[in-house]
Amino acid sequence: MDHQILLYYKYVRIDDPAALVQAQKELCQSLRLRGRILIGHEGLNGTVEGTLENTEAYIKETSADPRFVDIHWKKSEGTGEAFPKLSVKLRPEIVSGHLGEHDVNPVETTATHLSPDDLQSWFNEGREFHIVDMRNDYEHAVGHFEGSVLPPLSNFRNLPEVLPHVEHLREKTVVTVCTGGVRCEKASGYLLKNGFTDVYQLDGGIVSYMEKYPNSRFHGKLYVFDGRIVMGVGDDKAPEYVTVGRCHLCGTPSERYVNCANLNCHLHFISCRDCSPKNETAYCSENCAKVAV
Repeated sequence: MDHQILLYYKYVRIDDPAALVQAQKELCQSLRLRGRILIGHEGLNGTVEGTLENTEAYIKETSADPRFVDIHWKKSEGTGEAFPKLSVKLRPEIVSGHLGEHDVNPVETTATHLSPDDLQSWFNEGREFHIVDMRNDYEHAVGHFEGSVLPPLSNFRNLPEVLPHVEHLREKTVVTVCTGGVRCEKASGYLLKNGFTDVYQLDGGIVSYMEKYPNSRFHGKLYVFDGRIVMGVGDDKAPEYVTVGRCHLCGTPSERYVNCANLNCHLHFISCRDCSPKNETAYCSENCAKVAV
């Protein structure tokens, strides 16, 4: 492949995050990488794209820092246009939880990491466990693990709202999942702090499982926060492939996202091409279309 996308994070104490912001910005600029990187006292969280050579150089340079030597780098094929620019920002949190006094420090409190291989074995053995998807509802609408619990989470900052939906699993074996792992580090710790007794998190996130076991127990596509919007691994024309996404307007199978043109709504939703043809204005409902007129 010509271009590569890196997805990575590390919860670790950063004493001078502003200095790291500047260093990361200069490194990415020198390697002509584009993407988004969030840095704070609690660590580093990024997604960047560049040529294969330059992204591998970025891995080598960043991993030379003792704080980041054991980062789990998730790699996927890029398009060269996944991000319009480079953004390296200083933030209070590297994933927005806004939990306040209920915040979790993953360095101190987090669940046991479960490898994709072990998760697959659990599936094959028929072990009793419950996957809780800690992504936003619009993400798991296009793809999720079979039989998983899908709390109606509109934003990760609403994490406390998940508890009523998983209360019945307090004494059960729970596996938290998210795209690359950064949200699960906090979410699993949050469950532990709230009395859940047997919690795991999928190591490397859904993307790592998909790469090892395409078209297996994760059905549909993986939502990603770049120009691709969704990504798949394996052949989506294969008989075993399951299309999870459904058009918000007519219910037919679809994996295409659009935004409602009513700026007071701007809902991000799945729509087939019949309901919102390419280059035509899209509305999520008749009411939004009427308001726009």
